[in-house]
Amino acid sequence: MKKWTKLAVPVVAVAAVVAWYAFRPERLVVNRRVDEALPTAQGGLAAQPLESGQFYSILHPTEGTATIFQMGDGTRVLRLTSFSTSNGPDVHVYMVAADDAKDVATVQRAGFIDLGVLKGNIGDQNYTLGSDLDLAKYRAVSIWCKRFSVNFGAVALRPADASQNH
Repeated sequence: MKKWTKLAVPVVAVAAVVAWYAFRPERLVVNRRVDEALPTAQGGLAAQPLESGQFYSILHPTEGTATIFQMGDGTRVLRLTSFSTSNGPDVHVYMVAADDAKDVATVQRAGFIDLGVLKGNIGDQNYTLGSDLDLAKYRAVSIWCKRFSVNFGAVALRPADASQNH
């Protein structure tokens, strides 16, 4: 029995370390704060809001505003303000090809463009949109956990003057 215990303890210890590294549970309780300013274009031209909406919770409490800005140089930026959600491993920002991203099936069925890893689960942050992104098709934003294929929260985007959608 002692021989088995001598072998089992190191195997269990290694398995625990590997599981911890793979899942990273501390990310569930450690907040990552960001505070990015809206980028400014050369020439001082003001950014114009195109689309906007309020986040709502799906799997985790999620709140804040998502706004797509047309910058003075023609680029477009998705800006999350007063934003907060749960932290977790492998959380991304998706532009979803649907009018809303109310559930996992909608995001997976409609298709999406991955804007990258969420910079922080609390605070203002910016994501550059590709020049070929069709805003008539990509009408929603999802805060998505790739590792577990779950939708933390979402926002349906509407023209900036009609953004009171949730």
